[in-house]
Amino acid sequence: MPTSRRYISGPRRRENEGGVSEVLGVIMMLAMVVTIMGGVWVFLNPYISDFEDNTNWNAANGIADRLEDRIDVASEAPEGTGIRHSLQMRTSLLQGVSNLENWVISADLTPFEVVDIGQYSNNSFVITSINQTAAKVTITTENSEYTQLISANDGLVEHNMQLGQWYIITIFNDNDDPIHRSVKYSLSGLRLITSLGNGAHEIYLINNARIEHFADSAWEISQFPRIEFDELATGGTRLSMVLTNVLVNGSLGNANQLGIDIISAGSMSPFSGECFNIRYATTNAVSPVISPQYDDLWLNSYALNRASGTLDSYVGLSPFERASGIDGISVNSLGQSVFFDVTINQVVLER
Repeated sequence: MPTSRRYISGPRRRENEGGVSEVLGVIMMLAMVVTIMGGVWVFLNPYISDFEDNTNWNAANGIADRLEDRIDVASEAPEGTGIRHSLQMRTSLLQGVSNLENWVISADLTPFEVVDIGQYSNNSFVITSINQTAAKVTITTENSEYTQLISANDGLVEHNMQLGQWYIITIFNDNDDPIHRSVKYSLSGLRLITSLGNGAHEIYLINNARIEHFADSAWEISQFPRIEFDELATGGTRLSMVLTNVLVNGSLGNANQLGIDIISAGSMSPFSGECFNIRYATTNAVSPVISPQYDDLWLNSYALNRASGTLDSYVGLSPFERASGIDGISVNSLGQSVFFDVTINQVVLER
């Protein structure tokens, strides 16, 4: 007997033979696309982050460049005048920082005397002079001036002055001729903070110098203070310093578009002319590694001549006592005249 066969109609057969539905296929395709896009994002994310960091870092350096240029222009302007400037601060914050650098500068104003001021306290100091010609002292601050005769026995000078941010001590002989001057000045500056992927990036603008720091690296000095030493064609040498004090009046705030006034607050020139026994020292408060790098730069020529055994003919900056420069920097002129020029510019920033 022949085997019986069962006939299935067309529609029912197509139902049994059907594969994956269209909805499920679309879902699987979307899942595959999302997976691929996620992988691409994971792969590209570090590069995108680095690109954004580089963009923000470049923007911060551009802001620092513009600030330096405007401060230079304002510092040379007449007192009370200046410029207004706008900055795009989308990813950066600008702050004023007080007392970032302390400078002590001294020199004798006559070749016939060597004067030293030491044993400082809040209200006294001691003056010594080799030829004992120091007779009178004047202390000048921002708001007052004090004059006193110098004791011939111990050279002790006592006062009740609030010395403040800066002061100038001038010593006179019996004829009221200045024979020595010492200046102490505390300089302020600016800090520019930019948020990056690995932490904050800082730029300090202090006294014509630029100091940078990344969260994962060491401090770097890209610009140094303006100190120049020259041998003149007419004979003699010249040491020039330009110090710039930048003060912030009030708060600069935090805004994407920051408009600030950069105004000259005047300048002073405590030294201008021939001087003797010049000495200067600076202490930077940004980081302990900054001041030694300053000294290394200023004493580079001295170190090279010392290593080559040619100090007998060397003319230039030299350490005051210890070779590291920690006691201060002086001038080795081999008996030539030294013309010493110091200018201190004061600039105020405000909104």
